[in-house]
Amino acid sequence: MVKKETKMPLPKILLDDDLFSTQEQRDDKLKEKVVNISLNDIDDFPKHPFKVIDNEDMKQMAESISENGVLVPTLVRSKENGKYEMISGHRRKFASELAGLETIPCIVRDLTDDEATIIMVDSNLQREKILPSEKAFAYKLKMEALSHQGIRNDLTSAPLEHKFVSREQIAKENGESREQVRRYIRLTELIPQILQMVDNDALKLSPSMAFRPAVEISYLKEEEQKELLDIMECFDCTPSLSQAQDFKRLSKDNKLTREYMETILEQEKPNQIQTLKVNMDKLNNILPTNLTTNEEKEDYVVKAVSFYGRWLQKKREKESNER
Repeated sequence: MVKKETKMPLPKILLDDDLFSTQEQRDDKLKEKVVNISLNDIDDFPKHPFKVIDNEDMKQMAESISENGVLVPTLVRSKENGKYEMISGHRRKFASELAGLETIPCIVRDLTDDEATIIMVDSNLQREKILPSEKAFAYKLKMEALSHQGIRNDLTSAPLEHKFVSREQIAKENGESREQVRRYIRLTELIPQILQMVDNDALKLSPSMAFRPAVEISYLKEEEQKELLDIMECFDCTPSLSQAQDFKRLSKDNKLTREYMETILEQEKPNQIQTLKVNMDKLNNILPTNLTTNEEKEDYVVKAVSFYGRWLQKKREKESNER
């Protein structure tokens, strides 16, 4: 009896090229590589909170890229439509466009939405100049992403607990108190026009609103904020911290009215009274020695300036008559 030879198929693993590759080659496959991607194929990150402004700093970056290229690769992730989404490098992308480049060096990384959000926020918070509105929305986005991760990892805790832990983490990583992180996130509840005033305060522009009063104003309903904005524009002033806290309390009780806000903002605040700073050493050298109090010195200076003004007026009239 002749035995029939049975051919056994080789295990699939023996046909795999990895079996014959070195550990170094296998490690190399896992390494992230820098690839040049068309600028047209890269979309901005959704809800990217950091402003990309065509200012002098951007022009300098574009000039540097024209001369030296993009020295630090951007970070992107793949999209289902075959394009890419920018995670870190929005300013480099814009500067490259200004420089006339068609491609930009990128690292392509597989990231979840929450992972991408956290990296996007952290990479931009390293910048030297960050506006309050940018920090506000960045903190909010990161807190939501951290909360999602916490909920997935611990389904037994309440969402409020995850928010508390997330805020604590953001505060620690950015050198802020937990309360200050909460204040920044509150700014995201402001209408755009008032939020811009908070940014203007940081930029030393007008019209502006200080940070702390703005946090209190964020508790007002949208229509109340619009009313307040109109009043601020009419009276060319903004509420103090105590006034803003008063508005917040009345809004909570549904008792805040336009008439009340107008009445309060019509009141002149100490910080809105214009003052003139004068070197007292210079004044003391010319003021009479019998003036001992600041009130006496101020009264004397006002009278002296008034007298000098009248003297100049008479001098101009006399010169005009002699012509």
